[in-house]
Amino acid sequence: MNEPLIRIRDLSKSYQRGGQEIPVLVDIQLDVMAGDFVALMGPSGSGKSTLLNLIAGIDQPSSGRIEIGGIDIATICVGQLATGRAAHVGFIFQFYNLLPVLTAFENVELPLLLTNLSGRQRREHTLAALEMVKLSDRLDHYPNELSGGQQQRVAIARALVSDPTLIVADEPTGDLDRVTGSEVLDLLQQLNRDLGKTIVMVTHDPKAAARARRMVHLEKGVLVSEAELNAQA
Repeated sequence: MNEPLIRIRDLSKSYQRGGQEIPVLVDIQLDVMAGDFVALMGPSGSGKSTLLNLIAGIDQPSSGRIEIGGIDIATICVGQLATGRAAHVGFIFQFYNLLPVLTAFENVELPLLLTNLSGRQRREHTLAALEMVKLSDRLDHYPNELSGGQQQRVAIARALVSDPTLIVADEPTGDLDRVTGSEVLDLLQQLNRDLGKTIVMVTHDPKAAARARRMVHLEKGVLVSEAELNAQA
């Protein structure tokens, strides 16, 4: 049998606040296979964004194991973690996180500056990513010259440009209108279906979650249910 791309066992996360320990995630068990598209759902404060950050290697667990590709990312050094994250994880954020002083092309190219690619290779990869999200005609536009949907597509191109194994998306349609949000979800489904990208998406929107192949529901830091979905990917 194939091994999961993501294997989470006995995962807990707490924060210290005023001398008090606040549990955010409690004893999470979760497997995500390569090529899956998983929606993490739950009310505000349920721990879904915290779980996403742990999967992405942005945060570290208080206890338990979180393996990505067979490597327990809680046990490797910060430098190795940053290098692995840059090479294997693409991030999509609700508010895009584009740098306003950079053009669309420059924002997408940014992750490649951490690689050993030549300038010509970086340009080829960046152009290909922008073509994939249908923004080849907006290369030289700055974020304030783009619509919200176009900015999110630039953010998706930036997440794709290093050809990551895993894409993590935190409320990727939360700042978009219904029609534009649907277009972004269409694109994520295409990436999952046609390129086999593994996607883990946090959302509070049941319609967005229905685009995924699986839904994981959290309540007060506890994984309470999982469901297979019949998304038309």
